[in-house]
Amino acid sequence: MESLTGPGETYGTMASQVKQMALDEINAAGGIDGRMLESVIEDSQCSAQGAIAAYKKLTDVDGIKIILGTSCSGAMLGAAPLAEADGTILFSGLASNPDIANAGDYIFRTQISDVQTGIDTGNTLWADGIRTLATITESTDYAEGIRRTSVEQFEKRGGMVVAEERYSSDIIDFRTQLEKIFAANPDAVHIAPQSEFSAGTIIKQARELGYDGPIYADTVTVGATSMEIAGDAATGLKAITADLDPANGKGQEVLANFRERYGYIVFPWHMGSAYDDVYIAAACLKQTQDDQDADGFRDCMYDITWSGAIGDNYSFDEQGEVVGLSRVVVEVLPTSERTEDKIYKVLGPAPGE
Repeated sequence: MESLTGPGETYGTMASQVKQMALDEINAAGGIDGRMLESVIEDSQCSAQGAIAAYKKLTDVDGIKIILGTSCSGAMLGAAPLAEADGTILFSGLASNPDIANAGDYIFRTQISDVQTGIDTGNTLWADGIRTLATITESTDYAEGIRRTSVEQFEKRGGMVVAEERYSSDIIDFRTQLEKIFAANPDAVHIAPQSEFSAGTIIKQARELGYDGPIYADTVTVGATSMEIAGDAATGLKAITADLDPANGKGQEVLANFRERYGYIVFPWHMGSAYDDVYIAAACLKQTQDDQDADGFRDCMYDITWSGAIGDNYSFDEQGEVVGLSRVVVEVLPTSERTEDKIYKVLGPAPGE
């Protein structure tokens, strides 16, 4: 299940494509002991309602017990209770809301929880001398998780939120909300979008309204589509995101193969995460030899240690949360320095307390 439409369309489509690429590689190498893998793809629409419909089709009609997805946290949280009740695996490479950690025994993800994103964001704000903050947030589970955890850490350090605005996913003009938060004269603005379109438009409109202060954000904001919309207005923006290690040969191989096959690159780390999910699933299927054995697959996931595109020797804890991966702080480059493969420079890990 991926968000092939809706606010998460850009990264949901990418995730679906890279999973198909990984599956084709496995089949070309002989499948699982000669048995070929087949993917059945449904659109979760980046929403709980869409995910529930997709889940019911996959389970009730197709009889599937192992589902890779979803792209969006709201979709994951919508389908997770059904998967847990049915004993069906739900394994995401992209969904990051903290509440997913408590979704159940059959729920796993390679995506890093937003709990750590929030801690890193709050610490980065404080270390940069930010003491008053305004926030603008898309009204989705993912975006709210980013805002909540970031604000909690920022306030823990001693910072103050002086203005906060939210917007629905169908909004295309953000000037009213921006003018309200600028009136509070914050030291910085934090944006938490679900879609790349809103991310890029908010940045562009913020600068058009005369705001010249620092802007902080997360992964969605530094996607290729967002940066294309924002243009030079995004220069200097800082984001907390996961980034592929240039020294990781498997990660770089995945990027090169994806570009050759599909002709573009977007969210490289998330691309690697979705790719690894397929290979991890294949390893557990090889162990169980049965795509209906969700309990055996679950036990395999708890025991596995993996090295792949997004890191070496990572594993899953008792809540199905990935252990052994981390994010970094990045800063967006001027448009004159950006390339298809390089939108930002990595500043390093976030500061501690």
